[in-house]
Amino acid sequence: MTHRLYCLAIVAAAAALAGCSSTPPDRFYSLASGMGTPTAKSGAAPAYFIEIPAVTVPQQVARKQLVVTTDGRMDLLEQDLWTSPPAAEIGQALSQVVTNDLGAVDVFRTPTPEGATVYRISTNVQRFESAPGKYALLDAVWSVRQVGSPKVLTCRTVASETVSDGNEALVAGHRRAVARLGADIATAVRGLAANGSAACPASQS
Repeated sequence: MTHRLYCLAIVAAAAALAGCSSTPPDRFYSLASGMGTPTAKSGAAPAYFIEIPAVTVPQQVARKQLVVTTDGRMDLLEQDLWTSPPAAEIGQALSQVVTNDLGAVDVFRTPTPEGATVYRISTNVQRFESAPGKYALLDAVWSVRQVGSPKVLTCRTVASETVSDGNEALVAGHRRAVARLGADIATAVRGLAANGSAACPASQS
């Protein structure tokens, strides 16, 4: 009897191990990776100083798992994860795009040289949609203000990128959308720096 129970225990343990081994591995994605390397030369004085505070995103996508839209239904992909929450992912990628474009330094929560002109960029993502095999959509309201000045330029960028099947293609589409947002913001910063005022860049979805 004892031998039989021992054999059953071994079979149960083997079955449990087999069940564990069949669990799909987690897959992690990042928006910042693949955005390119800084264009500013090491040791060179930055052309601009910018601040990009924390980005806000809709509550329904503010989670580590990818949230995808399929035929009007939103699904949570348990094994497909962002390396950090989407707000942080978008903020990091956006900072990378804007600093590369402008040859700037993001000095958010960092001391700046006395008398330096700093442009603060605030971003509120209103839609962040992922439709595998269809599109990656980023809809953001953003503003640029020279720190110390009451003038604020507030604009909106809607970037919809067509994507092929698969989450890798979906994430790549979101990278392109963030790049378009960053390009709009960089254009606005240049305008403010040159003229003290700027119009919202034309952005096409």
